[in-house]
Amino acid sequence: MVEVVLGVCGGIAAYKACELLRLFTESGHGVRVVPTASALKFVGEPTWAALSGRPVGTRVWDDAHEVPHVRIGRAAELVVVAPATADILARAAHGIADDLLTNTLLTATCPVVYAPAMHTEMWENPATRANVATLRSRGALVIEPAVGRLTGKDTGKGRLPEPAAIFEYAMGVLRSRGPKNDLQGRHVVVTAGGTREPLDPVRFLGNRSSGKQGYALARAALARGARVTLIAANVALPDPAGADLIRVGTTEELRKATVEAFASADVAVMAAAPADFRPATVAEQKIKKTDDGLPAPIALVTNPDIAAELGAAKRPGQVLVAFAAETHDALEHARVKMVKKRADLIIVNEVGVDRVFGEDRNTVTVLGVDGLTDALDELSKDDVAGRIFDHVVDRLDGQVGGGRPL
Repeated sequence: MVEVVLGVCGGIAAYKACELLRLFTESGHGVRVVPTASALKFVGEPTWAALSGRPVGTRVWDDAHEVPHVRIGRAAELVVVAPATADILARAAHGIADDLLTNTLLTATCPVVYAPAMHTEMWENPATRANVATLRSRGALVIEPAVGRLTGKDTGKGRLPEPAAIFEYAMGVLRSRGPKNDLQGRHVVVTAGGTREPLDPVRFLGNRSSGKQGYALARAALARGARVTLIAANVALPDPAGADLIRVGTTEELRKATVEAFASADVAVMAAAPADFRPATVAEQKIKKTDDGLPAPIALVTNPDIAAELGAAKRPGQVLVAFAAETHDALEHARVKMVKKRADLIIVNEVGVDRVFGEDRNTVTVLGVDGLTDALDELSKDDVAGRIFDHVVDRLDGQVGGGRPL
């Protein structure tokens, strides 16, 4: 059982922390809730005690003989502050310890995750941006807030990410046993899902990709401190907390968004499954059955090879990770693809009906242009993502490989 401290600050989103608390406790973690005085104006102490099954500390002077302002932080294996207001970010950045939560933050030696929630103007204020930069420079993980409805009629960036997304982020931190922060300051582009090429107004050519591996990769990069652009093609999954999400439909839309994002990125991980072909023409009306029952032939044209385009444009220091989903002779096909696409790494898995697509676990082999072969037995897709980024970090700034042909 992991000991988690859940810090709750005085924002309207404090009620969402109840759901986050439930996710932690139902997954078997012990949770100590430390609300600020302002937070208790939104959700009362009995609620936190009932949901956590533990007493709730609110003041430094409560149970003073146990020295809670030191003991709670020392015992924690993870601290999550949600919602994190502009006030708590400022006090934490400046080392102010004037209540139980800020004392806990100062004494904690475990990973600390902040999930901000505030109005857009407050999030974008130079003072807040400086405080966030300071916290990140010290190893804290500050999730980018979501875009959406705020208090009243306001809409913009500053919304608390959904509790499930914060929970998945926190689980990613725990899986790595602490914030490695080895992607701090890096921009990582991840593609996910499967593209769809329209045949007519109601039909399309597509594939079985669910986007689960791509989303796991996005979570893994976020948990290691990266700024993540997630380009999702036809995915029905909860948005990862902190990722800049771009939704696309077709392969051409995926290509345009990925090429644009990679121009300023350090890493691109091409986990999406783009359609290799598209119809030469798209019917303006629904295609009807013919009188003889035989379908009219559909002419196909080849879609662009997005990974190969990125490989050709790759700058020194950039890392490109391609994927090879094969039904047979997977390793042989993947090695050819790796050289053709000028990728640094290629992730190989054998796919088919009820294999990989839509599943929560994956069996892959990681190949490197430097000769690496890392065969991973069946793991959760989150664990696979972590292992992939271990190899990515080794190759950043040309430490290994560098995209040179074999």
